This record gives sequence, structure tokens and C-alpha cells, in this order.
Amino acid sequence: MTDVGLLTSKFDIPANIILSGNTHFDRFKGALAENYVAQSLVTNGHNIFYWESKGKAEIDFVMQDKGGNIIPIEIKSGEHTKSKSLGVFCSRYEREHSIRISGKNFGFENGIKSVPLYAVWLI
Repeated sequence: MTDVGLLTSKFDIPANIILSGNTHFDRFKGALAENYVAQSLVTNGHNIFYWESKGKAEIDFVMQDKGGNIIPIEIKSGEHTKSKSLGVFCSRYEREHSIRISGKNFGFENGIKSVPLYAVWLI
């Protein structure tokens, strides 16, 4: 959906469950985070794509910056940020950097720019 609020409303998910850390919500929390990021990126004028490697790895979004560079974007709804898929993509296509959006703060390590979920609108 084009709006995260409408998405949660459609599935009758109260806001307090999203914020409470309820483990029954974990599977939907990832989908909600991806929807939020997609909405933000498209609103900022980015064309977003999806990448998959024969069922072994997948990248949530791939976009191109103004300089023509292809940038993989991995979304994690919490602070657990381990991702085999991002490593597979970057080693296969030798990317200068990639972006990981998660519950963690800003940072840059091993060619991965970390952006917190609340700051996606800056991309």
C-alpha cells in the first residue's frame, strides 16, 4: 500500500502493539518496515527495484543514485542486522557502498552505510 497507516489499519493492528515489542508481530514488522522504506524512497523520486539470486539471496531494494551508481538497500526492522544477501550482492557486483536501514544509529563500516529507520527520508 502507499501508506503505512492505511496498511496497519487494514490489518487491524493497534499502534501500541507495534511499539510494545510483541513477538507475535515480528513477521509483519519486517513487511511494515519495507513498506515504509519503499514509500519514502518513491516519495523522494527514486525508482526502486528488487534483486534475487536464484533463491539464495535477495536484496529488498536496489536503486541508482544521481551519479549512476547502483546501490543495494537492505531493510531490517530491528537492531539485528546480519545479512548474507548484502554480502552476496556486493561481492558479485563490486559495489563501492551499500545501505542498511535498521533500528541502529547512523554509521559506516565495511562499505555499508547504516541509516536508522526514522531517517529514511534523508536518502
